[in-house]
Amino acid sequence: MTIRTRFAPSPTGMLHIGGVRTALFNYLFAKHMGGEFLLRIEDTDKARSTQEAVQVILDGMDWLGLTPDAAPVFQSTREARHVEVAMQMLAAGRAYPCYASPDELKEMRETAQAEGRPPRYDGRWRDRDPAEAPAGVKPAIRLKAPREGETVVHDLVQGTVRVQNTELDDMIILRSDGTPTYLHAVVVDDHDMEISHVIRGDDHLTNTFRQVQIYNAMGWETPHFAHIPLIHGADGAKLSKRHGAVSVLEFREQGFLPEALCNYLLRLGWGHGDSEFLVRDEQIALFTLEGVGRAASRMDYAKLTHLNGQWLRGADDARLTGDVLARLEALGVHADATTQTRILTLMPGLKERAKTLVDLTASAAFLARSIPLPFEPKAEALLTPEARAMLARLAPLLAATDFSITAVDAALRSFAEAEGLKLGQVAQPLRAALTGSTMSPGIDATLAALGYEESLARLKAVF
Repeated sequence: MTIRTRFAPSPTGMLHIGGVRTALFNYLFAKHMGGEFLLRIEDTDKARSTQEAVQVILDGMDWLGLTPDAAPVFQSTREARHVEVAMQMLAAGRAYPCYASPDELKEMRETAQAEGRPPRYDGRWRDRDPAEAPAGVKPAIRLKAPREGETVVHDLVQGTVRVQNTELDDMIILRSDGTPTYLHAVVVDDHDMEISHVIRGDDHLTNTFRQVQIYNAMGWETPHFAHIPLIHGADGAKLSKRHGAVSVLEFREQGFLPEALCNYLLRLGWGHGDSEFLVRDEQIALFTLEGVGRAASRMDYAKLTHLNGQWLRGADDARLTGDVLARLEALGVHADATTQTRILTLMPGLKERAKTLVDLTASAAFLARSIPLPFEPKAEALLTPEARAMLARLAPLLAATDFSITAVDAALRSFAEAEGLKLGQVAQPLRAALTGSTMSPGIDATLAALGYEESLARLKAVF
């Protein structure tokens, strides 16, 4: 059997972090098993689906490197097939036309609630002669669900779960306007796409019992199901916008690396010993559904940010330089070839302190600025009249070097000793003059990256 998984988001809202983790688990499982990972856009809710949300899904999957093995399937293009299967069930006596009016359905709900029962359809048209149908009324098509026994799901995460069939009513598979319902369309699509494993959030578990009944009605083999626990906020409540359950692309804007986000989400509900930092190949090699826990996970942005910092420190300097240049341009800061060289040269030091690409861009911005520099208040405070005079004495000594890190370091140490100062007492105001801030990589590396002309020009600007 070819292993096939699918990620099936609905474009009625933006792709958020819970959906991303579901996509990741589907992707890793398929790749671990040597199978295929597919993407299906469930856009049958025409009123609420938006092209913007579709694009976020496609862009988000691309950014995260979760590339499907075939072109995305749009569920809305398959409506005729959904109707065809419903008609097959109707012809086989596995489904029936229901002419219950909206008022009748409302009365059923109200009666059930008054009697303390869950609101369910009472099956009044299940065995009734269609000849009794009211004139001019188009029926809905309902599944003729089993009334006795139980429906059992052997879930690969939750274990064996079951429900008494008396607790399930005859669900609608085709509405009276001829459009298929979501639960029906999903089963048809998963069958036709030959999905072997349905891995999704455990909020779908109740749907699964109904969907299994459709598989059984059609005589189709059911896929393996794995319902993974949801992600909660730090307070234990279901993840929502107040917890930051926003579009996945906002994490990109906030400066997170896709590798870091995927690494964090993998460890949010799945474990392999003490392994924390895993690259994609390791994730694929290690991922199994047996490692998925049953308890809900809590989103911890501090841990994500810390992990992102680790990924930044290990990232390729040229790649990070490209990211920083793009962000500077977006901020209206033009970066020429000289700036690019400076940033690339200093990147090993810049990325040591950064936790996000936003941090990294902010710390690298001084390399793209021109005189006069903007000064942070703390940096401005360091440039006292005495400090400015000291920098004026230092400049000729620096000018006499070749501006290599070794030569600059030797010059600074010699100057500090001659002035009777500690090296930090020289470096702090020097850093402020060169960068406009109190933070930068080593002062010798900073001088070397700026180069002879720019360093001396910035120093002279504060004399």
